[in-house]
Amino acid sequence: MSDRLAPYATRWQDSRGRLHPEQESEVRTPFQRDRDRIVHSTAFRRLMHKTQVFISPEGDHFRTRLTHSIEVAQIGRTIARALRLDEDLAEAQALAHDLGHTPFGHAGEEALNAVMAPWGGFSHNDQTLRILVHLEQRYAEFDGLNLTWETLEGVVKHNGPLTGAGQAGPLPATIAQYNARNDLALASWPGPEAQVAALADDIAYDHHDLDDGLRAGFFAIDALDAVPHVAEMFHAVAKRYPDAAPARIVHETVRRLIDAMVRDLLDETRRRLVADAPETVSDIRGLDHATVAFSDAMGQKDRALKDFLFANMYRRGSVLRETEHARRIVTDLFRRLMAAPERLPGEWRDQSAGAEEAGLARLVADYIAGMTDRYATQEHERLEQSGDGIK
Repeated sequence: MSDRLAPYATRWQDSRGRLHPEQESEVRTPFQRDRDRIVHSTAFRRLMHKTQVFISPEGDHFRTRLTHSIEVAQIGRTIARALRLDEDLAEAQALAHDLGHTPFGHAGEEALNAVMAPWGGFSHNDQTLRILVHLEQRYAEFDGLNLTWETLEGVVKHNGPLTGAGQAGPLPATIAQYNARNDLALASWPGPEAQVAALADDIAYDHHDLDDGLRAGFFAIDALDAVPHVAEMFHAVAKRYPDAAPARIVHETVRRLIDAMVRDLLDETRRRLVADAPETVSDIRGLDHATVAFSDAMGQKDRALKDFLFANMYRRGSVLRETEHARRIVTDLFRRLMAAPERLPGEWRDQSAGAEEAGLARLVADYIAGMTDRYATQEHERLEQSGDGIK
């Protein structure tokens, strides 16, 4: 495998290792083990019932955080193979990237960030690291999953450097605390596999949200004339397959749009690799710009599609009503549990004993962030019915 990798790929043989040393496997590389630990984690299973766009959708075919993460991993692995990168590392980072999301998608995160403002706020990226290094408690010898430095670096920095030029504000608490123990080089770009995972995320959610929006009837194909490159693809597919059912036309168009973005990313990334001529993964980390990227033209197309989805899907009245209801549930859950921590489940209640206000707030936030949409709704109903007098 290593002989097929490009010189600038991340090599597991050169890994900086794990915070807690372990004997390595005879049959799996360290990055394969990272991927497998993520797949077997409790937080990963919970993604099955966490919102991607639709809150508790009635249909069985809409994306959830779990199916989205699997789709990101598939796209990321395809790109990594084409660029001769470590596919297992790219897949691990893709599968882990949404672990820290709250119930109810971004609405839940916004609500939790607001109520946590006095104690440093809430960030799903920071929460992902909390899960990976602390909250997953499955192993006898350490908290968290004890992933390799490279996987954690990519998860934390997948969107670019967190410190240095152009970065403002304090680091989220977990990232700052972990970085003090195990320096993740926060001022540099991550390795190329993490950059691939980040853009695979963009490719997946743009086009799968487009698919879900059409499936939900939020907009018709004709409305996509507002996004020229999407409309052109639909027209081309319809012309080639005039007798195909509408659902087939949609699927055929979406898969071609994804393919176009992947091909553009590969072309632009290869252009940058020639221009920058990195000889090692350290050279990529040392650049002052991303190596894996879309062309400017594709970036504009991507922005046009995002703007369309924002106006016609994410800001649609029915979606906004659901998200506002979700914000109220998360806010009320936090307020009630802060006021009455004895109503936490057993193991969480035990951890809250004697905690100062800041520690209790973070504990309650961890508990709520780990909830699925369904469990958050049920827990809210339970607390409302408990007659605690909190209004």
